[in-house]
Amino acid sequence: MTQLSFSPALRVFRFNDVDEFRQSIQAVEIKFTPLAQNISSSQTILSLPGFDINLVRSFPRVMDLRLKPGCTAVGFPMTGRSPLRMNGIDADIAFLVIGRGGGGYSSVERVALHFTSFIFTPEVVGRGWPEPGEDFLVFEMTDDAQQKLRDLVLEVMNFASSSPDELAVPGVSDGIRESMLSAIDHAFATRINAVPLGFMHGARYVGIVRKAEEIVSVNLGHPIYSQELANKIGVSVRTLHSAILRHRGMSLHRYLRLKRLWLVRQRLREGNISVKACALAHGFWHLGEFSKSYRRHFGEAPSETVARAR
Repeated sequence: MTQLSFSPALRVFRFNDVDEFRQSIQAVEIKFTPLAQNISSSQTILSLPGFDINLVRSFPRVMDLRLKPGCTAVGFPMTGRSPLRMNGIDADIAFLVIGRGGGGYSSVERVALHFTSFIFTPEVVGRGWPEPGEDFLVFEMTDDAQQKLRDLVLEVMNFASSSPDELAVPGVSDGIRESMLSAIDHAFATRINAVPLGFMHGARYVGIVRKAEEIVSVNLGHPIYSQELANKIGVSVRTLHSAILRHRGMSLHRYLRLKRLWLVRQRLREGNISVKACALAHGFWHLGEFSKSYRRHFGEAPSETVARAR
């Protein structure tokens, strides 16, 4: 990891190793499963009184994000069409997401993405924005509104890096915040659809996926098969399959296998455990197939991970 500081308010973090990646945005909690061996990720964070601007270049991953209490978050992509699935919605359009404290979303990022979020503390009220609940809401917006948001981010970041001392001048932070709020007002006022994307069936599928995650999280030591998991949730296998496929972008079997592989890697990097013991503890009884899958996903043998940890 490399950290650069242009000023106390502006920090840049760069990562070239998925094992060293850490989330530096304080207002969110993130759990992820990588989908690539090598990454080139960065986080540019501008922290000013009452709000943060977070500019992120991500890497291929399956991610679950939860916003900490007392915040409002608004996010949007910085590039054109993005092959992103968010809360089961293929967001290959100009879109805007909004969440409140305690809310979250799941995403499948199959390629590296360039994304910005504004996080306001305390929560924003009284501006007529949509009111999200436990899950973030996703709206389609006009290309013009999205471009205005992108231009604003680039202008603010350029100002912060070229004139860091002026950030402390009274009134500057308030002016930047007002510009951000006004741009978001415009985006929501001109949004293409009045209801959020995926509104009709998204809530039920989110609930199914969340229950599945809870059950799997306490049974990582042995595989749980589709019928058993569906019975525990109280849905049919077909409904469970549809929910996982929509929100994870892959089969239930593949997703759980990737998740367990990532947990094995994290445990091996802590040291003091054999490859065999770690694999068996996470449900990989066929050690030959486990080693092949591990090398295919992480670019090295499990024994090499242990050797580097030691």
